[in-house]
Parts: sequence; C-alpha cells; structure tokens
Amino acid sequence: MLHLEEAVGALREFSEKSGLSRWRILLMFSGGKDSSLALYLLKEAGLNVSALTFFHRWSWRETLSWSMQFTKELGVEHYLVDITKGLLREATGRKGPVCINCKKVMLWNAKWFVLNNGFDVLAKGDNANDKIIGALLDQCQGDIRLCPLPRIGVPIFRPLIKYTAEEVEALADEVGIKPYRMYEHARRRQWREGCPLQYIDREEIVTLELMELAYKVNYEVSRVARRRKVRVSVRVPSFEVMCWNCDEETLNEINRIIEKFRGGGSASTRKAQE
Repeated sequence: MLHLEEAVGALREFSEKSGLSRWRILLMFSGGKDSSLALYLLKEAGLNVSALTFFHRWSWRETLSWSMQFTKELGVEHYLVDITKGLLREATGRKGPVCINCKKVMLWNAKWFVLNNGFDVLAKGDNANDKIIGALLDQCQGDIRLCPLPRIGVPIFRPLIKYTAEEVEALADEVGIKPYRMYEHARRRQWREGCPLQYIDREEIVTLELMELAYKVNYEVSRVARRRKVRVSVRVPSFEVMCWNCDEETLNEINRIIEKFRGGGSASTRKAQE
C-alpha cells in the first residue's frame, strides 16, 4: 500500500529531475479530496505552490469556505476568481450539461492567470481514474505527470495522475483531509461533488432561470441529505430525484421540497444502490 512518505518522496525526486523545484506552480484547487491532496503533497515536498479557486454565483459557499480555511492552515497563497460572467456567456442558450462550458471557462482563465502573474506551470488534481489518459496524454513526451501541451500554452502538471482513486482516497485519509460535503448524489460512485448546475437536464437549453432553479432546489435537498446522511440531487426541469440509500421517509421530505418549486405533483425517482 502506498503511504504518504513515499508519495512525498517521489514528488520531491521528480521535481528535482524535471526542474519543478525551481518553478512557481499554480494549482487549480476545487476544495475536493483530489485537489486538496495534491496541494498538500506539493507543499509538503517543499515546492513553491499557490492555489487558484474559481467560483460563480451558484457555487456552494460552504465548500468555498472550507477551501479557504484549508489553504490558510497550509500557509498557501490562495487566489479566488469569479467566473460568473464568463459562464453565463458560454453556457446560456446552449444545451446542457453546463460542466463542459464551465471547464472551458476555467481552463482559459487559469491559462491567462498563469501567464499574467509570473507562474511557470499549471497543476491539476487529476488521478489515474479520470478520463484524460488516452488521446490527451498521448500528446505528452516523457513522463505524463508533466505535459507541455501546445494548445494550452503552459505546462500542465498532474502530481496524482499515476495514482488510482483508491490510492488517493487512502493518502487523503492518512493526511486527515476531510472536505466539506454537500451530500450530493454526484455522477460517480466516489465522492464526486461539484456544483448544482451539473443537474440541469442534459438536453435542456440552459437559461439563467434554470441555473437559479438548479441551485435553489439542490441547496434545500442537500440540507436534508446532510441531516439524514444520504446522498441526494435533483435534476431540473424534470425534477428527477437521484439518491443513494434513501428510504421512503427521506423521499417524501424531498418531494415536499420539490412541490414548492414545481407547483404540485410528484417527482420521478431513481434510487441508486451502493
């Protein structure tokens, strides 16, 4: 089993060989377990790292607050950038999911933040389970952890890319990293939380009104999910309920919340089993 000391040692060794130890690194930091572990390892390895967090008006404020506290405790410089205007420009009027357009906005802003603020490399918390190994990383020459992609214009560093999601989970547990959970259903079986805009129905044309609805409904149901220690999210405008381990009492409470937003009627439900 991989342990923290090994991971830090491997990162330190790679940084010396690649030249990273002399560079200013900017990590795209969401406050999730992957990016939190990546930030911790980079700091522990003695690298010059700062954190960059993007947020918009529908972002979970609770997770943002946790992220700010985490970087403060690490003693890491932390930049916050509001991408609301860019997201509205790229996402509204197009079909969902919003996430594709949001990632485009974030990557574009991250690139220019690096170039305009004296950083040398952009880091991400991708692990070996993420869907980037293949066509994207095939463009890399040498070690896939450090990949100078011409299309991006700045080198991309992925300190966790050779570790599985299970190894990342174990290392984060060893460190004691426990991000704030909104108890979303998310889209994978791991704790993969993001923002409520991911629950706009896939083929729906994205509007400001739908963004507001996705936030309001999912914020209310997340409070129920957190209290009951289950995982729930609601798609809009279909009001499909997605849940892990929800009992009938929980579903009834969720439906009562939904009725306030849809003006009566009952929601369709898809129960997911662990």
